[in-house]
Amino acid sequence: MKKYSLNISPDFWKENPVSIGNLKVYLIWFDSMGAKSSCILIKTPEIKILVDPGVAAMQPGYPLPDEEKSKLRNTALECIKEASKEADTIFISHYHYDHHTLPREAGKIYEGKTLWIKNPNIWINQSQWKRARIFLEGLIGDKSQIIYTSNFSSFSIQNSLLNLPIAQGKNYGSYQKRKNEIIKKGKDWLKKLQEKWNQGPRVDEENLKKHKIFFADGKKFQAGATRVRFTLPLFHGMEYDRLGWVIGIVIERIKTKLIYTSDLQGPIIEDYARWIAKEKPSILLLDGPATYLLGYMLNTINLQRCINNLLYILDNTSPKIFILDHHLLRDQRYRDRISRVYAHALRKGKKILTAAEWYKETPLILKITGKMK
Repeated sequence: MKKYSLNISPDFWKENPVSIGNLKVYLIWFDSMGAKSSCILIKTPEIKILVDPGVAAMQPGYPLPDEEKSKLRNTALECIKEASKEADTIFISHYHYDHHTLPREAGKIYEGKTLWIKNPNIWINQSQWKRARIFLEGLIGDKSQIIYTSNFSSFSIQNSLLNLPIAQGKNYGSYQKRKNEIIKKGKDWLKKLQEKWNQGPRVDEENLKKHKIFFADGKKFQAGATRVRFTLPLFHGMEYDRLGWVIGIVIERIKTKLIYTSDLQGPIIEDYARWIAKEKPSILLLDGPATYLLGYMLNTINLQRCINNLLYILDNTSPKIFILDHHLLRDQRYRDRISRVYAHALRKGKKILTAAEWYKETPLILKITGKMK
């Protein structure tokens, strides 16, 4: 890895997959490599799933010239295109551009593939509602082929997805009043979204099936000995986070289990940490807290929640491979911000790696800033 760019070929990722039994995971691109992404290719003897084939250039505060950021973004996209050639299925957890690529830029990524996508009609914020429709219209190539319908049952937000007993039962002391205000505003926001969902028009899922496109939320299927489960929508960050919701994926084959959570930003929410621990994954891929936004979109209370949740996961799981990358690796001080987590992992004899470290490289943010371990 050079100081400001990566001297790699688009298929470098083929050389060193995460491999347990007949389940292989290829880390195609992550933020530790210099562009926003968390794209992986999962292979078993029965299925090949490309997860979140998207990439974006790093934020303005990332210590690289814009030209270098753009180069890294383009390099990542070439890697994702190459990986798509080996996939038969694609999963999109939500509609942020570091998680999906618009067909007008790289439509070949999706050609001939079965797609499992986040439901574009419900449990989605307004910006992603629009982005999902742009994506689908570009994918199918003819807006008239997308059937938008107003003939559907009304949707109620009285749903188990909002039942987070562990998080709701916590007492935040002096922060509790502010927390209650945030929750109240969040519920008001959600009611407005419900009106949007119920007004429609909605994308007709049945019509998409002829294009081999399926809504993933809460679904599952089996291909031979490989079982695939998609979670119900999970908050993209803290409770009622305006960024919306994401879908995680669980893949099992024989005694090996992989969990890719997508963007839980930590996880921040305690109930999500308990879910991960209960699953007992063999391979765990987490995005970590967005510490580069500390004091802006992440406060110290929620950062502490993230740290405690990561400690809980370390205490209650024993993944053979634990990748912590994506949001966390946008911050040059990321190791200091969650130093308790790394120290606890060391005491317990467990290793937490970034994608760059899996490839025996130093995360680019550390190389740039001279903070190498």
